[in-house]
Amino acid sequence: MSGMGVLLRQVAERVPGFISLAGGDVSVSDITHDSRQVRPGTLFVAIPGEQLDGHDFIGEAVERGASAVLVERVQQTSIPHILVEDTRLATAWAARAVFREPDSTLVVAAVTGTNGKTTVTHMLESILVASGVRVGIIGTLGARIDGSPVTIARTTPEATDLQRILATMRDSRVHTVLMEVSSHAIELHRSDAIVFAVVGFTNLSQDHLDFHGDMETYFDVKRRLFAPGVADTAVVNTDDPWGERLTLSSRIPSIAVSLASAADITADGLEGTAEGTSFTVHTPGGSGVVALPLVGVFNVSNALVAIGMAVELGVDLAAITEGLEGLDSIPGRMEVIPHDGPFTVVVDYAHTPDAIAVVLDSVRSAVPGRVIALVGAGGDRDRDKRSIMGATAARLSDLTVITTDNPRSEDPVAIADEVRRGAEVQPGATIEMVIDRREAIRYAVQVALPGDMVVVLGKGHEQGQDVGAEILPFDDRAEVRDALTAAGWTPS
Repeated sequence: MSGMGVLLRQVAERVPGFISLAGGDVSVSDITHDSRQVRPGTLFVAIPGEQLDGHDFIGEAVERGASAVLVERVQQTSIPHILVEDTRLATAWAARAVFREPDSTLVVAAVTGTNGKTTVTHMLESILVASGVRVGIIGTLGARIDGSPVTIARTTPEATDLQRILATMRDSRVHTVLMEVSSHAIELHRSDAIVFAVVGFTNLSQDHLDFHGDMETYFDVKRRLFAPGVADTAVVNTDDPWGERLTLSSRIPSIAVSLASAADITADGLEGTAEGTSFTVHTPGGSGVVALPLVGVFNVSNALVAIGMAVELGVDLAAITEGLEGLDSIPGRMEVIPHDGPFTVVVDYAHTPDAIAVVLDSVRSAVPGRVIALVGAGGDRDRDKRSIMGATAARLSDLTVITTDNPRSEDPVAIADEVRRGAEVQPGATIEMVIDRREAIRYAVQVALPGDMVVVLGKGHEQGQDVGAEILPFDDRAEVRDALTAAGWTPS
C-alpha cells in the first residue's frame, strides 16, 4: 500500500479547487491530516477546524519528515505544497490519489440513516460471506477484514484514514466493502471520491440537530449520497416518511422495501419471540422464509434493506436466507445477556427518541411481564431530544429508570432532570432516578420479576463513559453481568 509513491503533481491534478503547485515535484507514499502521524514520504493536509487549524502544525509536520503539504493558504515552507481553495473538500480526492484509487477495484456499498446502519451492514456481511464473498466492513463497531478486526476512530473515518483502510482492504484481496456513512461524514466530505455500487437508507429521526440545525437540513445532507456519480443504485425503506420522500427525489435507480405497503421487496407473516423473528420475504427473484435471530419488527425492516442491497449486488435468495439465519449477535444491538434468571436483559444502542420507541414497542408483544427501560441522554449534544426520550421511554415501559449516559462537560443531574421532566408528562408513569449508571443497572436487575424484560438503552457496544475530559472504562454488558451476579443469578 505505502512505499510505492505517486508524484505530487499527479495528486494535484485530481483535487477539486486546485490553484497551484509550488516548490517542485516529489514522490509521496502516505497522507495524513494529523501532524503526529507524519513520517518521511507523507503529504500533510492542513485542515482548519473549529478549535485547531492544521496550518499551525505545518512546522511540526516538516520536522517529522513530511515530503509536501496540502494547504489553502500560501506557506513559506522548505517543502513543496499544493494550494487549493478548500483542503477539507480536496482531502478525499488527494488521499484516493496517494493510495492509488483503492475503490476502483473494490465493490463498495454504503448504508446511511439515523438508526440501523450497524445492523444492516452486519446483516449484509453475513449474507455476502454465505455467498462466498470476501468482505471488509467499516462502521460504528470498527473495521474488519474477512472477520479480523481493525481499529478505527469513528463510524466513518476521516478521508485520509478511510482511503488508507480501503487500500489495506484492496491489498488484502477484499471483494466487497460495506460502509456506514454518517451525516457528519457526508457534510465533512469524508466519504467523497468514492462511487458506491449501492447505497441503503434505513430511516431518519431526530438526532445530530446540534450539528445540522433542523430536520430538513439533516435530510438534505443524507440525500447527497443518492445522486449520480456518488452511487449507482439505491435501496430505500419507504415505511419511513423521509424514505418515501427520498424515493420521489432520488436521481438514481432505486428499489423500495416495505413492511406496510406495496414495494419491490416486502415481508409478511411476522412471528416474534424473545429469541428472534421469523417472516416471509418477497423479492423480484422469489420468496422465502427467514428465521432471523434478532428481536423486533424494526429488525425485519433492517433486514429488508440488507436484502434489497444484496439483491442489487447480485446475491441469490438462498444465500440471503442462509446469511440472515446464521447472523451472529451484533454487539450492543438488542444483545441478550444470557443468565439463569427468570427474566430477560438486553442491551441496545438506542439513543434517539425514535430508536427508543421502536425498540420498546417491538419487545412489548414478546414480553409476558413488565418492560423495564433504563434511559439517559448524552451531554453536549442535541438538548431538545432529552425530554422526548424521557417521554417515549415512560410511555412504552412499565418502569423507567432514568440515569446518566455520557455527560461529557455537563452536569449529569441536570441532564437527567431534563429526561425526567419529559417522562413525568406521561400519565401513570412509574419513574426512578438513579444517577450513577452502574447503580441504575443494578437497581433495574434487582427489581426484575419473572417474565420481565430489562432494556438497557443508550450506550450499546461502547466500552467507555465520557465524563468531563476523561473517558472512564464502562461497558453496559459487563455491568449487567456484574449486576446479575450481585442479584444471585449466574451469567452464561
